[in-house]
Amino acid sequence: MLKKIDASQLKTGMYIHDLSCDWMTHPFVRNRFLLSSEDEIRKIVQAGIHDVVIDCSKGLDVDHAPTLEETRESTEQALVEIAARPVIVTRTTLGEELKRAAVIRQQASGLVRTVMQDARLGKAIEIDNVSPVVENITESILRNPGALMGMLRIKTKDDYTFLHSVSVCTLLVAFCRSRGMDPETTYQAGLGGLLHDTGKALVPDHILNKPGPLTDEEFAIIKKHPRDGYDILLKSPEVGPIPLDITLHHHERRDGSGYPDKQGEGTISELAQMAAIVDVYDAITADRCYHKGMSAAEALRKIYEWSKFHFHPTYAQEFMRCVGIYPVGTMVMLESGRLGVVIEPHETNLLAPKVNVFFNTRRNVYIKPETVDLSRPLGFGGGDKIVRPESPQKWHVDPMQFISVG
Repeated sequence: MLKKIDASQLKTGMYIHDLSCDWMTHPFVRNRFLLSSEDEIRKIVQAGIHDVVIDCSKGLDVDHAPTLEETRESTEQALVEIAARPVIVTRTTLGEELKRAAVIRQQASGLVRTVMQDARLGKAIEIDNVSPVVENITESILRNPGALMGMLRIKTKDDYTFLHSVSVCTLLVAFCRSRGMDPETTYQAGLGGLLHDTGKALVPDHILNKPGPLTDEEFAIIKKHPRDGYDILLKSPEVGPIPLDITLHHHERRDGSGYPDKQGEGTISELAQMAAIVDVYDAITADRCYHKGMSAAEALRKIYEWSKFHFHPTYAQEFMRCVGIYPVGTMVMLESGRLGVVIEPHETNLLAPKVNVFFNTRRNVYIKPETVDLSRPLGFGGGDKIVRPESPQKWHVDPMQFISVG
């Protein structure tokens, strides 16, 4: 049986099933292991991990602790309540924006690559080259936020470092827009998102692209990148306080367990807290050679749980409404047994988006693509509901093939 317990309840002899943290937070080679020493427990607590999942069939039990299923049911109910609140969406049609988004994605990724190369050579960042890209991303978000965000869900291990920065910029711009922030603040936040990982240019490639967990020494080197990035950006006088703050503090956490300054609640700026949520969300949903990305829905559940200690709870909930429980480009299984791709969120219920269905799993055949509005009843273009997100790799499908149908 799996149970969720507070880290203060840990004892040697317990079997860790899940450390309940993002993969870059914990100092262990494995996610699942038998606790064999007090030193391991100390490492868990020092890493800012507040609760863990234990497997009682493989180690010691804790009486009266809730089962993992019970805690998931509680989280699910909270997410349903959040998802039922209105979300403002401004857009042109998805099809109209996809071609422009593809060009922006390519240009932005190339720019980040150039910025990293310049940083390695000790050159100052040329903001005149960066600004137009941030402006193009912002304009795309204004036209249809789902197009570029949907495209950026697909990354490979070779372009992850660059596309991650583009994704953080895009998501942060959308987040600012959804919170009603003014255009200049939104632009500055986008600039910070695009440049937030500049310090990784100084991390050796064999560490940055290591196909496995990092050692303590390698993790210490990785943790230098916010300060290194901040120092690099200081060489460019045009970079303002918001991008500098986001670059330096996007790994800070409200409980003081983050880095580099171990800032706590009340000292981390609003935009740095927003950037922290965006950064983690994009990282844990991406496939890496040593880390299988989780679905957007599962990632948002994790962020909601971690917001008790690491993230601002209100910002976390607002981010959920911004990206949606099932963002554009998510492949889902419907109750009818049909596979589909989310193409448009519903304005008041994030659990009932529009979906393009294309495959019948019960008959194991492709079907003519059809748009299903899950907010509508049977006979009016709906009458179905999402059972779970699905992995495109499992079905050998590129969701982008079906994202603009209908």
